[in-house]
Amino acid sequence: MKLVKSVHDAIWAEYKTYREVSLYIDKWHEVDEWNNYWENFQIIQKESGDIDLLRTLHSMNGSDLLKMAIDMGVDTPDFIPSIPTFKNELKSDFKTAYDTFTKAFKQIESDPSLAIGLANSALESIVKEILKDDRIKSKTKGTETLYKLTSIIVKEFNFLNNSHPIEIRTIGSSLLSISQSIEKLRSEKTDFHGKTEEDYLITDSVYTYFVVNAVTTVGLFLQSYFKTKLPKPAKEVEEEHDDLPF
Repeated sequence: MKLVKSVHDAIWAEYKTYREVSLYIDKWHEVDEWNNYWENFQIIQKESGDIDLLRTLHSMNGSDLLKMAIDMGVDTPDFIPSIPTFKNELKSDFKTAYDTFTKAFKQIESDPSLAIGLANSALESIVKEILKDDRIKSKTKGTETLYKLTSIIVKEFNFLNNSHPIEIRTIGSSLLSISQSIEKLRSEKTDFHGKTEEDYLITDSVYTYFVVNAVTTVGLFLQSYFKTKLPKPAKEVEEEHDDLPF
């Protein structure tokens, strides 16, 4: 019910007239006249003849509604729980990563392969931005891949230090494994680097949800740890609020 309402509001915010809304909905409508006039959902009209968007959306199955929500940039916490928090964090501190991740999110259903590549790039941007901080000793050349960047930040944050419990060190090692796997998926299982007909390509969005969820989890953790251990200097925080009217 909540998702339907959110999609309804997002569509009307984007398309201001009944005609535009109808044209958008028509793009999602599938009809098979030879199969007992099968249709994937019913387009319901008001007495005036204009589309009744709310009732039309309620006639959709969950899969089509989810695809439409993603296309409209509506958060879907039941499917990707960390998305709203992650997007808010990125928007305030990591503009490039935010733009890239938003593109990835919208491609999950329509182009799973592209979404994985963009998610990989978004996580790279987050780590690069953290490593730019003057208080961090390790510096990058700008050509490092996701795995190399994660190796640097894991070492910089001291996650593998023997003074930590084995569980913390295991999580640190897992960050490296996750980053390496995402990078390999991007390079070897998507068409980012070009593929032949014999090569395996990820085409099922269920795997893309898995990868995007992993990116949000790792990205949120690294960003939160960075903010906790290396908070912004007081002067920098004050400058951010200088334009406030109080």
